[in-house]
Amino acid sequence: MADNEKITLDIPVVDLGQIDVLVEQGFYSNRADFFRISLRNQLDKYSEEVRQTITRRSYVVGIIHHGISSLQKVKEEGVKLDIRSVGMLIISEDVPVELAQETINSIIVYGVFRASEDLKQTLADRISAKWE
Repeated sequence: MADNEKITLDIPVVDLGQIDVLVEQGFYSNRADFFRISLRNQLDKYSEEVRQTITRRSYVVGIIHHGISSLQKVKEEGVKLDIRSVGMLIISEDVPVELAQETINSIIVYGVFRASEDLKQTLADRISAKWE
């Protein structure tokens, strides 16, 4: 599993030209380097706000994976999950939609959410997510 995710950006041509000038002048090795450094600088700038929000809302930071066995265990315990994730949430493709309905109360994901389209559609009213 990759630690990186590709994204596509629409950038005004004048901004892109300015980035190219900075690359040509040696400030950055290439466009991707510019975006990585700019992104890191912005995340560093707001790191305390992000940390406080994650702590206050009890989010899990990283990769969460739920398969049939973990959801079956949740079902046996008679509880429902409120999943809050910053990073990646994966619900295995082989998880039956019915099992997910019985065990997942809500899903909030900031980052990447991987699950079958059937599962996403069935749980759509329980999902509040910002992902690709």
